[in-house]
Amino acid sequence: MRFGIFLLAARYPGQDDAAALARTVEAALAAERAGFDDVWLAEHHFMSYGVVPSATTLAGHLLGRTRRIDVGTAVSVLSSRHPVALAEEAALLTLTSGGRFRLGVGRGGPWRDLEVFGTGLSRYEDGFAESLDLLLAWLDGPERLSWEGEHFRFREVPVVPRPAAPPPVAVACTSPATERLAAERGLPMLLGMHAGDEEKAAAIERHGLPETPHISTHLAQVAGTRDEAVSTLVREMPRWLGPGLDGYVPVDDRPRERRDPVEYTRYLCGLHPVGSPDDCAESMIGTVRRTGIRHLILLVEAAGSREATLENIARLGAEVLPKVRAGA
Repeated sequence: MRFGIFLLAARYPGQDDAAALARTVEAALAAERAGFDDVWLAEHHFMSYGVVPSATTLAGHLLGRTRRIDVGTAVSVLSSRHPVALAEEAALLTLTSGGRFRLGVGRGGPWRDLEVFGTGLSRYEDGFAESLDLLLAWLDGPERLSWEGEHFRFREVPVVPRPAAPPPVAVACTSPATERLAAERGLPMLLGMHAGDEEKAAAIERHGLPETPHISTHLAQVAGTRDEAVSTLVREMPRWLGPGLDGYVPVDDRPRERRDPVEYTRYLCGLHPVGSPDDCAESMIGTVRRTGIRHLILLVEAAGSREATLENIARLGAEVLPKVRAGA
């Protein structure tokens, strides 16, 4: 079993970006003390939902501040990045951290990032497979590499730096097409909070490689009772979630589904480990048994304050993870 925390670095009402980032760093350090195995960092642009524009940059900072815990990206968005630049950063972090860096990548969405960074809709709509293949080819350790594709072309260049072994790579999957892409390349899936255990089990069946170390993302909140935990999240989570979700702006005129933040919070509470320590442990053990996934990463900052985040991490580490390790 592996357990990680997942950090959005959301800006809470009344906070500035400095406070959101300081809380995120403090949460990662608390996770190492609490016995978690890894920390995963979200990456967003132009929104308060998450104020980290480069997950690899913050990962480098956290790898320098920690000694044991792995740090990963959840995810680095390939549609708005050059895959060689991202692969170079991943190799650098792998070498300088002694192999504690993990790379999660995703296709992203049709958001205005594509316009600002100049990659365009085509990189989102039909360029993800080539971007992933170029990233993997660079990380695979050749001394020199050239490329001739639809989206990328360059003459042979030296691959520098070259780690002895590439970092673990996982692919965020929200569709059967991306599941197939990950399976064809033998990569694990990183499955999001919007999906319940049955959906995740179905994705693993479609992927077809059940022994692959897939990763499951969950909302997690510990309290004295389930009612108390749900009440806290329904009160606090929409205050930062609602304004944050408005930051997803399509680069074209396509319609975008708008979630009601209160209803979405209630929906997530119904899927995930929210409640007493026993409730949370039972939920996580159920996920392991129903899906076979043995690597869970937990969104721990939903209650909307620094103090609540740090308390949640400490309680999960002390009161929940030992029960799950014993029961699963």
